[in-house]
Amino acid sequence: MAALELIGETGNVGLGFIQTLFHPLPDQAEIEAVFKHEAWPAIVGQEAIGLVHRVSRPRGGNQRAFSLPFHEALQVALWDLAAKDVGLPLHKLLGSRRDRVRAYASGLDFHLSDEAFCALFSHAAALGYQAFKIKVGHPDFRRDMRRLDLLKEVVPAGSQIMIDPNEAWNSKEALVKLTAIRNAGHDLLWVEDPILRHDFEGLRTLRHAVNWTQINSGEYLDANGKRLLMENFGTDLLNVHGQVTDVMRIGWLAAELGIPVSLGNTFLEVGVHMAAALPEVEWLEYSFQNFDHLVEQPIEIRDGFAYAPARPGHGLALSDAARQDWSRPKRLDRSELGPAPVNPRLPALP
Repeated sequence: MAALELIGETGNVGLGFIQTLFHPLPDQAEIEAVFKHEAWPAIVGQEAIGLVHRVSRPRGGNQRAFSLPFHEALQVALWDLAAKDVGLPLHKLLGSRRDRVRAYASGLDFHLSDEAFCALFSHAAALGYQAFKIKVGHPDFRRDMRRLDLLKEVVPAGSQIMIDPNEAWNSKEALVKLTAIRNAGHDLLWVEDPILRHDFEGLRTLRHAVNWTQINSGEYLDANGKRLLMENFGTDLLNVHGQVTDVMRIGWLAAELGIPVSLGNTFLEVGVHMAAALPEVEWLEYSFQNFDHLVEQPIEIRDGFAYAPARPGHGLALSDAARQDWSRPKRLDRSELGPAPVNPRLPALP
């Protein structure tokens, strides 16, 4: 990952993060060169508050992806800067009526052993979480069922349970398996992305067939895809992530259509600001990702709630220690990365 800091004429700094999931970023010099040629000309000398609200009609290829994933980082940094320029917390600038939202513990647990799985979710329960999401969609459905049984053993009775197959099933398969899960005594608040993201007909059919739970979808779709998903009645809950402008625009449309929104994983939980501002958002995902050491004050999460900071902007600033200890201008081989820092929110897994 790389940190993007945009410095306004007032000296305020907007912070965003550039991330890649499967492949490392290039050297810092290359990142800077690509940013200078592709992103910088469209923002230099302009007001952050105007840029975040700007609407452009796609014409002749004038809207296209950057060579590196700057899109979300730019949105987050510009909104951070815009909120600081007017002296407001980001959630207040976005129109919030509250400063907290319920958080659920999401395991990213597919790779864990049963022992580590139980350690993770029992730890989350001890921290005060009352809702838990696990990964399913294993080729052996008995493993999915065993995980649900194990989860029931380690979290309090009456907890809210969600599952996420990550598009592993087709529509009829999902119906059969969700019915088996229900018959085994597992009540589900929602199933997330049970089938392929663009199978709007299948999602709509599944919504009507499984009237005992909700379909949560949209995570893997861009803003236009999310609009089409809702217009085709393909979801009960719309899943959004970290692009602030896109999230607010599609969130407003969801409100017009009466469709609740859930906030999926966002870097350093910056999504708490959008969650606090949008109507009908009940849940923010927290996955114990280990990035808190990068900032001076991470988002506070306690007793099953995430709290939006009262500080101007999104409230996150790079720490001096992170600048000194974690700067890697040259791309390292995986063997050179060294051990990850300790995550105080995560148990020592077996």
